[in-house]
Amino acid sequence: MAATPPLAACLQSVRAVVFDTDGVITDSARVHAAAWQVAFDAALAAAGGQRPFDPVDDYLRHVDGRTREDGAAAFLASRGIRLPLGDPSDAPGPDTVWAIAARKEELFTSALRTHGIDALPGTVRLLHVLRSHGVPCAAVSASRHATELLSTADVLGLFRAVVDGKEARRLHLPGKPDPALFLEAARRLGPPPEDTAVVEDALAGVEAGRRGGFGLVVGVDRTADRIAAAGLRRSGADVVVSDPGELLATGGS
Repeated sequence: MAATPPLAACLQSVRAVVFDTDGVITDSARVHAAAWQVAFDAALAAAGGQRPFDPVDDYLRHVDGRTREDGAAAFLASRGIRLPLGDPSDAPGPDTVWAIAARKEELFTSALRTHGIDALPGTVRLLHVLRSHGVPCAAVSASRHATELLSTADVLGLFRAVVDGKEARRLHLPGKPDPALFLEAARRLGPPPEDTAVVEDALAGVEAGRRGGFGLVVGVDRTADRIAAAGLRRSGADVVVSDPGELLATGGS
């Protein structure tokens, strides 16, 4: 029987781990970004004279890790575009913040049902090793699709707790960079935040981990040429890796 791989030094004293879902556990961040690109570009075209939405830089800076309405509002503000907030019942379109969020939701749901989502192999390896070491794990996401994504990717059973967008709404938890989602996940796992690690790829999520007093905040930079690493460190990451699977061998960079 093969020996269980050792955890990186930075995880040796950790008693629980909370993982972000999109881009850390599942390969869904790129699908979110593509859906946002289509939804935002319609609004940018209506505003006139605006460059298209960048699915890497704009997504990481303004949208990733936030609720749909917060992400839409943050990006529009970054371009100086003022639209009515609208209402959650707004039909998909480019005319209000909620309408843009609804269009993104429509596009993402269609892509998810057409193509599905896979779990990222490095993260799955780490999850299995953490389980073998008796370290409980939770998944967190601002998306109401998170539990469905984890089930589709066949990794839901690796988590003792899931705090997704539906749970956040039910419990009235604010979105990232507020640490409420992570703190709720840690509460469900048992160990206090100072004994718990957060693994995140979003700037807002890393900031939330730091603000929540978590003992270790791991940033994940999957971008080409590690262009997000510096921002993750500025936001509070103790360690930055290109894949969580690296935490089986090294402490990151």
